[in-house]
Amino acid sequence: MEIFIVLTLLIAAYLMVIAKRLSALIRSFRQQAFLLFLFTLLEAVKTGSIGLYVVSGLLFVLKVIVVPHYLTRIARTIKINENLGLFINPQLSLVLAMVITYFCYVFSRQVFGDDLTGVMFLAASLTVTFIGMFLVVFRMRALSQVIGILVMENGLFLLASTISGGMPFFVEIAIFFDVFLSVVISAIFIYRINKVFTHVDVDKLKYLRG
Repeated sequence: MEIFIVLTLLIAAYLMVIAKRLSALIRSFRQQAFLLFLFTLLEAVKTGSIGLYVVSGLLFVLKVIVVPHYLTRIARTIKINENLGLFINPQLSLVLAMVITYFCYVFSRQVFGDDLTGVMFLAASLTVTFIGMFLVVFRMRALSQVIGILVMENGLFLLASTISGGMPFFVEIAIFFDVFLSVVISAIFIYRINKVFTHVDVDKLKYLRG
């Protein structure tokens, strides 16, 4: 069951790579966050860890409900253009995502050898992390880059679970609140930038070069 969830979580990352509109990007992020919540909940049921139950609950509340709703509300408030402004078109982006997946798989085979489950978990977590980085670098809208940072955190969360069997409970809590506050602060800055410059397209910043 966990393998199916991880593979579906990877598919959600691919959907973010080919998304052309902000609403589609936020929707795919919510789906990925929900899958991460299911993964953590299954681990909690399997281990009986109260800490993991709390973490899965925080995942659901913050990443599945609060953060997507907040980002959508910010986008509507400042009337952001739905077009993400792609540096690389969706088709080429998907090809690059597949290439990233292949190299992550090759690296994972070096780490886990013939342990197929470990290979798949590590390859998926690394792929999600790098896809988040890809969104930060190759998407023009500031909100899409904020989502890219959140996707990177999803990948790191899964990576920590894969390698160490889960981070200490208090570390998990600290990370959740850190990420949540980062999103809030980023959204406030985006709102202020839009109010001053009438757009949040980071590609426009190239005109500031001397």
